[in-house]
Amino acid sequence: MKASAPGLRWGIEQRLEFIEFRLFWEGGVNRADIRGFFGVSVPQASNDLSHYQEVAPGNMLYDKSLKRYYASDDFKPKYLVPDANHYLMQMVATDPSPFTATDSWVSQPVGFATIPQPRRAIDPSMLRKLLNVIRTEQSVEIRYQSLNSEKPKPQWRRITPHAFCFDGMRWHARAYCHDRHAYRDFLLPRISGLRNTAEPGKLADKDSAWHEIYHLKLKPHPKLSEEQQKAIASDYGMKDGEFEIPMRLALLFYFRKHYLGLDYKEHEKSPQQQHIVMADPDSVRAAQARADALPKE
Repeated sequence: MKASAPGLRWGIEQRLEFIEFRLFWEGGVNRADIRGFFGVSVPQASNDLSHYQEVAPGNMLYDKSLKRYYASDDFKPKYLVPDANHYLMQMVATDPSPFTATDSWVSQPVGFATIPQPRRAIDPSMLRKLLNVIRTEQSVEIRYQSLNSEKPKPQWRRITPHAFCFDGMRWHARAYCHDRHAYRDFLLPRISGLRNTAEPGKLADKDSAWHEIYHLKLKPHPKLSEEQQKAIASDYGMKDGEFEIPMRLALLFYFRKHYLGLDYKEHEKSPQQQHIVMADPDSVRAAQARADALPKE
């Protein structure tokens, strides 16, 4: 976000930045978008669009058939500093399942801290193009750097992307890979170019691992004492000594990799270090086999 422009009230500038955000990331904007988000009147929304045209001439064009403004080819942000990570985290905030800051009623928070994570660089221009490919249900060639030893240099690969997923550390594009004939996850920071959009391959409706919700059952480490197991059960709100975490089957690999040390050998680890184990590892193995017969990129 850029510094406030002189002579503008914050409310107006916020709406102008909103217009620019929608133009850049969402492909277009209209009066209903402004009214719906800010609760302003129809005349005010019209004035905001006219004002934006005055302060950023040539940035947007009007489609009479759709009654919607869209970004011109010469679009240059005036209020917005495009940030791919910021957009993706705003997208996460639209998910109704996680608890987000907008749900909080806290007015006087006390001191707190979170563990910082290294931020992966994602090209906003690349992400913007990829978003358009998804929205228009096309395929596209991506210049992708795999860490597979057989592909030490970036390769052009055709994919049909349909969603994004966050594994707690990194953002991926979920897509049908035309080379492997399977759904794969492609790390966004490793995509260095896009070209040649075309007809799609398989779309989202065929991605069974994406649509299936798997319930991972967890329980306290059996080698903990009875009282320690009760403490762990209380920590996680377990019922009858177990609890379930629902997730997309396509994300099961990442959950096991990044959280709770679930590597099928957790039962062999010290219970003082490994508090939680899988209650039904055979079921998890079978689910994982369905999710990804091919290795991750």
